[in-house]
Amino acid sequence: MSDKILVVGEVADGELRNVSFEAIAAAKEISADAEVVALLLGDGDLNGQAEAMIHHGADRALTVSHENLKEYTSEGYGQAVMEVMEDEEPTGVVMGHTSIGKDVTPKIAGRLELGLISDAIEIEKDGDQVVFTRPIYSGKAFEKKVIKDDGLIFVTIRPNNIAMLEKDESRSGDISAKEVDIKDLRTVIKEIIRKKTDGIDMSEANIVIAGGRGVKSEEGFKSLYELADLLGGAVGASRGACDAEYCDYSLQIGQTGKVITPDLYIAVGISGAIQHLAGMSSSKVIVAINSDEDANIFNIADYGIVGDLFEVMPLLVEEIKQLQ
Repeated sequence: MSDKILVVGEVADGELRNVSFEAIAAAKEISADAEVVALLLGDGDLNGQAEAMIHHGADRALTVSHENLKEYTSEGYGQAVMEVMEDEEPTGVVMGHTSIGKDVTPKIAGRLELGLISDAIEIEKDGDQVVFTRPIYSGKAFEKKVIKDDGLIFVTIRPNNIAMLEKDESRSGDISAKEVDIKDLRTVIKEIIRKKTDGIDMSEANIVIAGGRGVKSEEGFKSLYELADLLGGAVGASRGACDAEYCDYSLQIGQTGKVITPDLYIAVGISGAIQHLAGMSSSKVIVAINSDEDANIFNIADYGIVGDLFEVMPLLVEEIKQLQ
């Protein structure tokens, strides 16, 4: 049987998350010759998102539209994914290691008695084996995993780590709707109160400017938002800044917050507690701005500025404005 990899896309506010496209690239790295089948779940017309998945490398797409898939529940998504898996009989399943992916994939794996490799950041071939690299111990170490038997490869990938394939609008593929009866849900979503910031999703942002307790107030975060707007990035925060009510907890980065891997991370007034480093230490370039030259953040920073952030940030903002 030829390889077939099912890629479960994720839609947020009517738009596909970038990790959906990254999952297609991951599927190609698992098996370059595999047929990549995109799966979109939701309520309403999903053909536009399915077409986007094909433009980014999927060979064909399946859509499952049902009123019980309007909002995410692990039961609803689990029923849909498992029925598609039963019909398609894929050799692999790939999904983003997002809040949805982290919730639904262990339940599917447990129900189907499958192994699950979660939070992969790199995929490579070693002969006939596929090797998955994932961080452990809050990013202080990495482990490599392989699936030694001929069973199904089930994996989630960390956003912003595997480069998506180049978009090709000339690519075409079959898009078909599948009927799935989503029933017997024990969880009913009555209302969703969203606690997130406007603009770019921090987990997928290439640039993140984060503030710590040293920012001193909600007012102090204004310069961070200004710099983020100029650079096309997102704003984050340490646990200390959130606890001090300088910003909402939806911005929290760290062991008990979000784990991110942007191309550029600018830490403003962040001391560098180990819990915070667990959420951002894998950033490609780290810049630290802190008045304390002994702050722990400088131990992992690629570039450091020792100085008063209230003096440094306005200068940095003005320099960026002049470059644009």
